[in-house]
Amino acid sequence: MNFDRRGALHLAAGLLSASLLATPIAAQEIKVSHQWKAQSDARDRAARVFIEEVNKRDPSLKFRIYPSQSLGIKPVAQLDALQNGTLEMSIFPMSYAVGKAKEFSGVILPGTIPNLDFAMRLKNTPYYDKIQQLSEQHGFRVISWWWTPGGFATKDKMITTPDSVKGQKMRAADPTFESMLKAAGASVSAMASSEFYPALQSGVLTGGLTSAETFVSMRLYEQTKFATLPGDQTLWMLLQPLVMSKQHYDKLTPAQKKIFEEAAAKSDEFFLAEQRTAVNDMAEAYRKAGGQIHVLTKGEFDQWIDLAKKTSYPEFAAISPLAKSILDDLQKAK
Repeated sequence: MNFDRRGALHLAAGLLSASLLATPIAAQEIKVSHQWKAQSDARDRAARVFIEEVNKRDPSLKFRIYPSQSLGIKPVAQLDALQNGTLEMSIFPMSYAVGKAKEFSGVILPGTIPNLDFAMRLKNTPYYDKIQQLSEQHGFRVISWWWTPGGFATKDKMITTPDSVKGQKMRAADPTFESMLKAAGASVSAMASSEFYPALQSGVLTGGLTSAETFVSMRLYEQTKFATLPGDQTLWMLLQPLVMSKQHYDKLTPAQKKIFEEAAAKSDEFFLAEQRTAVNDMAEAYRKAGGQIHVLTKGEFDQWIDLAKKTSYPEFAAISPLAKSILDDLQKAK
């Protein structure tokens, strides 16, 4: 094969690749990947609300949900797939992106999102804008605004004050929480929530933190007996939105982007209502399984915040000026 022929083939391949990237989004099936079981988790159900609302407005957009990692992409690896465009959409716990940028810990900093109402008020604030800009810099766009309150659960003891985690082997879902837990005497392991159950079952973990939604939908009450719930304020709250690959989002027309915004607002309403009952559902699941529950008192919560102010907060603020401004935005919003 001579140079001219090879060059022509390379040019043709490049043109084909460019044409595929330029394919209008309406001509493709929009894949939505996530790690939870279909219908048994509010994140899956809220995604279906979003799709239904989009299709009311534009039936030409075709979606397919792949629950329970059925697309073959592990939870954290979804970000790579979003970035390279092989995946269009995902329900993505935003703390999973800290491997790309440590500033993403700003969506789970201990005690900074005290309740769901506060979380929802953050939309369209400077905090929201910074999270959106950070996301787009890393190849994806936040579509919905889904926040999940959570708590502790362990196999052998109730978690109350920081002293009570000493000796525990825990999962926390984010380095800022891990730092705080280590300072309190726990050892930590980083993993997706889909790995939490088998890690408890095998003894790799004795407990950990995750969303109330996950404690129920992934039946973690089968492997833990002592559940610590948030009280009037929430220590563990995580943004777990529907996100979209930026290169695919950019293919949407202005009208379609508006439709996505309207549909996302409807899904936000649905998800918020689901999360208002999620902590009670977690408590009921533990009661039925023969477990015990405890609600953090104000004094216990304040001890955790005092520890966070010595560990998680200064460590996060030191990451970059952006990280410091994200923390400042959260503290000013209270």
